[in-house]
Amino acid sequence: MAQIDFGGVVEEVITAEEFTLDEARALLEQETVAVLGYGVQGPGQALNMRDNGVRVIVGQREGGASWERAVADGFVPGETLFSVEEAARRGTIIQYLLSDAGQAAMWPKVKECLSPGDALYFSHGFSVVFNEQTGVVPPENVDVILVAPKGSGTTVRRNFLDGSGINSSFAVFQDHTGRARERTLAAGIAIGSGYLFPTTFEKEVHSDLTGERGVLMGCLAGVMEAQYNLLRKHGHSPSEAFNETVEELTQSLIRLVAENGMDWMFANCSTTAQRGALDWAPRFRDAVAPVFDQLYQAVISGQETRRVMEACSTPDYREKLETELNTLGSSEMWRAGAAVRALRPENRRNRP
Repeated sequence: MAQIDFGGVVEEVITAEEFTLDEARALLEQETVAVLGYGVQGPGQALNMRDNGVRVIVGQREGGASWERAVADGFVPGETLFSVEEAARRGTIIQYLLSDAGQAAMWPKVKECLSPGDALYFSHGFSVVFNEQTGVVPPENVDVILVAPKGSGTTVRRNFLDGSGINSSFAVFQDHTGRARERTLAAGIAIGSGYLFPTTFEKEVHSDLTGERGVLMGCLAGVMEAQYNLLRKHGHSPSEAFNETVEELTQSLIRLVAENGMDWMFANCSTTAQRGALDWAPRFRDAVAPVFDQLYQAVISGQETRRVMEACSTPDYREKLETELNTLGSSEMWRAGAAVRALRPENRRNRP
């Protein structure tokens, strides 16, 4: 493991150079990885492992859109594509990648399909950490492991194809075989991780739920909407408001942050932008700090997971979700966004 200084705190990480793909293949040679669920994380992880020479099968409910997607991706019914239960019986590393609500609903059936010595693999600590809500209590005779890519399933696949990889955290909750750690690292490299950093199931779910609701998605969407609405209220056009709120961030500034850090981005903007950002950043930080405190407490108390389980388990959840997403997408801000994206040079070149 490499010793890396993260801002004055030394952590151990495992890179793809230290734990090579050849080592991962050798460790997984006698394993069959069963990917249960072909929705968000399933496709990217399954396809990356298959491309890396790992024996992969998929478990998914027959007849739905995800089943058809698996077929379109080359998984063959009866050979490499099965029901969730049959795939769980055939696998030795069972990647439990159904939605969190789906994991709770299917667990009584999946649990019966596990064999002693199997590895039960998660990409999120939700079900195990909040097992009083989900009912997911793994049997004692299996390894329980986690590899959590720091990105969407789409990014897992896209980064693999362009050779950049994706950062992932890893954890071992239960080591029955004595090989849980090496199985975890091998799977982590096989799905395309550029490097892996250690965590626990508890820390992963607490940080992940906070991040999703905070800076990564919820806070970002809310702050964008607030600034866009402010500019529109003061007479700025939709194009101007969207460009100054979203387009410049996603197409320019955030890329500079990703490449070299926030300080470098500040240093390479105009002195006017630089001065204003340095002056206002602490005010925004202090304004939202109480909201983040409330968010973290809601996460660790289980309030957020109860909300997820209750909402996602209702029969009409998908219809309600579709309505919420349509409301978001049809707002003026994101209709302006669609128009702005269509005007990007690469999209204008692709017009018929």
